[in-house]
Amino acid sequence: MLQNIDTLARDAKSWPFEQARNLLNHVLKKRLGDADRTAAKLLIDAGKTDEALATFEALQRPVVLETGYGPSGLPHMGTFGEVARTTMVRNAFRALTGDHWQTRLIAFSDDMDGLRKVPEGIPNPEMLREDLHRPLTVVRDPFGTHDSFGAHNNARLRAFLDSFGFEYEFLSSTEQYRSGRFDATLLTLLERFDAIQAIMLPTLGEERRATYSPFLPISPITGHVLQVPTLERNVEKGTIVFDDPAGGRTEVPVTGGHVKLQWKPDWAMRWTALDVDYEMAGKDLIESVRESGKICR
Repeated sequence: MLQNIDTLARDAKSWPFEQARNLLNHVLKKRLGDADRTAAKLLIDAGKTDEALATFEALQRPVVLETGYGPSGLPHMGTFGEVARTTMVRNAFRALTGDHWQTRLIAFSDDMDGLRKVPEGIPNPEMLREDLHRPLTVVRDPFGTHDSFGAHNNARLRAFLDSFGFEYEFLSSTEQYRSGRFDATLLTLLERFDAIQAIMLPTLGEERRATYSPFLPISPITGHVLQVPTLERNVEKGTIVFDDPAGGRTEVPVTGGHVKLQWKPDWAMRWTALDVDYEMAGKDLIESVRESGKICR
C-alpha cells in the first residue's frame, strides 16, 4: 500500500511528510559519514531505498519512533493524539522510503516515576496517599485489579491503543531499569556526570541548582524516589552516595533499578539506550528537546 508513492512523499507539504523527511536526514546523519550519507541519499531519492539498505549496513537497523506516557493518570485524548501523530510520521516515512525500511514505534511508560499527588476521582485515595513518592509500579492499585497503580494504568493504556488498532511495542520504564537494559548508559552518564551538570545547571533557578542531581535514588528504607544531592560518585564501583532522610548517608549502585533519572537526562538516556530516532514534542518542550539532545551527544 505504501510502496511506489515515494515520489509523491518527497514533494508532499503536509506536516507528517515534512517530519518524515527530517527524520530521514537525521537517521542518515546519525548513522553514516559524509560521503556514504550523500550516496545513500541519492539512492533513496531515486526510489532505490532497498539498494541503499543493502549497500550500507548501518542503515539495516530499524528506524525507531517513540511516544511517552505518564501513568500517574489514565490515558486520555492527549495520549491518543501523540500516538496518532507519531503513527502518521511513521507511515509517511514508510511511504518516503518505499516501505523498504523497517520501523518500530515504542509506547514508553514512565512508570518508575514517583507518585507526587493523589489524582482526583480515584477510589481509595487514602491508599494512594500512604504510597506517595513511591514508584508508580510500587504504589498499590486503588482499583484492586492489578499488582500496582502503574500496572493498572499501563493496562488501560494498552487497551486504549489497541481499541484504535495502533501498531506499537509497549515498554515499561521500571522493567527496563530493573532488567539492566539501561545499565551501560547509566554508567556512561555517571562517568560524564560533570558534563551533564554543565548542561543542566544553567537551565535551573538558583535554589534548584544547589541541590540538583540527574540521579534520583530509590530509598532502600522507604522506597521513595528521592530528589537529593549526589554527595559522592564512584565511577569504578558504579555507585553514588547521598543523604537518605530516613537512613542517613547511603550508597547505592546506579544500575539495576536502584536509581532513576530526572526527566530530561532520562529522556536522553532512553534515546541512547533504545536507539530512538524520533520523538514528537510540542513547542513548549523545544528547549527540553535541545537539552536532552546535548546530553545524548
